[in-house]
Amino acid sequence: MPRTTLALTSFVSGEFSPKMDGRTDFEKYNSGAKTLENFLVHPQGAATRRVGTQFIAEVKSSAAKTRLIPFEFSTTQTYILEFGNTYIRFFKDKGQILDSGNPYEISSPYLTAELFDIKFAQSADVMYITHPNHEVMKLSRTGHTSWTLAQVDFTDGPYLATNSSTTTLTPAQAATGSNINITASAVTGINSGAGFQTTDVGRIISFNSGKAKITARSSTTVVACTITTAFTNTNATEAFNLGAFSDTTGHPSCVSFFEQRLVFAGTTDEPQTLFFSKAGDYENMTTGTNADDAMVYTIASNQVNAIRYMKAVRTLVVGTTGGEFTVSADGTDASITPTNITIKRQSSFGSANVDAIPAGNAILFLQKAKRKIRELQYNFDSDGYQAPDLTILNETVTDTGINEMSYQQEPGSNIWCVRDDGVLACLTYQRSENVIAWSRHIFGGVFGNGKSVCESVASISGVLTEDEVWVIVKRTINGATKRFVECFSDFDFDETSPTSFKFLDSHLSYSGSGTTTLSGLAHLEGQTVSVLGDGATHANKVVNGSGQITLDRSVTSACVGLPYDSILQTMRIEGGAAEGTSQGKTKRISKVVLRLFETVGVKVGPSLTNLETIPFRTTSSLLSNPVDTLLSGDKEIEFNDDYNSDGFIFIKQDQPLPCSILAIYPTLVTSDG
Repeated sequence: MPRTTLALTSFVSGEFSPKMDGRTDFEKYNSGAKTLENFLVHPQGAATRRVGTQFIAEVKSSAAKTRLIPFEFSTTQTYILEFGNTYIRFFKDKGQILDSGNPYEISSPYLTAELFDIKFAQSADVMYITHPNHEVMKLSRTGHTSWTLAQVDFTDGPYLATNSSTTTLTPAQAATGSNINITASAVTGINSGAGFQTTDVGRIISFNSGKAKITARSSTTVVACTITTAFTNTNATEAFNLGAFSDTTGHPSCVSFFEQRLVFAGTTDEPQTLFFSKAGDYENMTTGTNADDAMVYTIASNQVNAIRYMKAVRTLVVGTTGGEFTVSADGTDASITPTNITIKRQSSFGSANVDAIPAGNAILFLQKAKRKIRELQYNFDSDGYQAPDLTILNETVTDTGINEMSYQQEPGSNIWCVRDDGVLACLTYQRSENVIAWSRHIFGGVFGNGKSVCESVASISGVLTEDEVWVIVKRTINGATKRFVECFSDFDFDETSPTSFKFLDSHLSYSGSGTTTLSGLAHLEGQTVSVLGDGATHANKVVNGSGQITLDRSVTSACVGLPYDSILQTMRIEGGAAEGTSQGKTKRISKVVLRLFETVGVKVGPSLTNLETIPFRTTSSLLSNPVDTLLSGDKEIEFNDDYNSDGFIFIKQDQPLPCSILAIYPTLVTSDG
């Protein structure tokens, strides 16, 4: 029976699919894991227990699903916006913005069912928001409690193609004014032969060098208008243009900035058409042939390719239901103009209706089935874009479907993905170091008979070394459905003070004079909570009817919240044998050396039902005191395992304490008999 010691020195390949169980020949096999739950992977290789979430506020109505959207004016002026049913609320500095003691709120046109189809693009203190059912909106900020959401009033355009039928339009007067009738000679050429509709109210019409906005519809051939630019005469004319954006034809479904232009795309009637503003004049859609004029271009293809997202990198990347395209100036580095614009297909995977994410030099987008995330990036060798599958090593991590993604650049370059089943999947992504590592994150608490449900995620810049990750989590609290806005505590790898640990979800913190009563926990009414007091664990408590818990001993600092488990399971150990591989052969792990970083309270074993608690205290240490020094170094554990053919190693942290695994060194014997 050969005896050998292995070195599992990295987890940069993340959680593997069960389909990878037999790939011991794969170069990344020993840097992968069978389970990575509530562990984050660092690009350097370590696996660290994720931090907990701080409770910020309950959403306005826990009966309705809500969405978080980031708003960043600068690195210090960053906000999280709670979009709910016809309202927006605001958060900053890990707190809710209040006005006279109440949550500051403005109204919006977006219904609950529309929230996750919203797309947006921001420039300074202005965010442009699109949804196919609504006019393009502009959200403006002038102060913490001074926000305005208004329809964009375009200077001119954009328009559909000029009427090519014999139908004419005649205005009742040429001068500017309101409630002026415009009469069509027929319905042909208007709304595909249906004539004017009530949904045309708000639509613009251009002819005879003038412009009017429809304010009422009398019949299929007569509309009342406000003439905003005088017509040259009242002559009947066939040369008229109807506005491209309306409730009849649909409004843009996505928006982006590109080369000093604001670009809209994806209306209902023109799903594969892009509308570029004038250069430097975002709300002016006047087309022409001058270099700075607005442009309207339709992607040419043999099938309808509805545009799902647009993102600006070295070119404008356009994701559609049928493929991925780039917009550039004749393939050169020049700026696009009405005379040099070129649109080229780069791949044919197709995109889901979920906004893509710029990450480094790549665009990460969700394939149309919502189960694969692809990395669209320019490749100099092929002089084109390639889109490899980032879920190839773990297709199960997204197989329930993804409905939202957010990018946290610092400190670990993480892509957070909300799954349809409420699990928050995380991709540690650093292409330059070939780090593509998936992990899964399940929040403390329950919803119904299952686990808590994550419904939305958003990231904003925080301090210089950390971006803030915000979530909305749905739980059953005291028999009722609750949706909470929460924010991850700082992802601080180097936490040395026990009183700063925040490894509980929906937690609140206390600091002050010594006390045994902690209050203000009404959001966790009736829940069993864990407590870390003065850096030491306390007995679990149930929050009573007044939002309080009573501890067994006094504390001056505490963190109270819902517990969660962090679990790491290795792949099947491959240690070789006298006759080749150790796979399928009887083996026994006799001991394991864990190389840890600032860790305390870990359990290790061959299964989740057979775990050994690693001692971090001496016999003279008081259990009511925190561990004096967190362990950064090696810890040898006698492994309580029987002979078997798998050789799994499980590491579990279920206390509100830190755990970082740098490497695992198992010693095992393998039988060739």
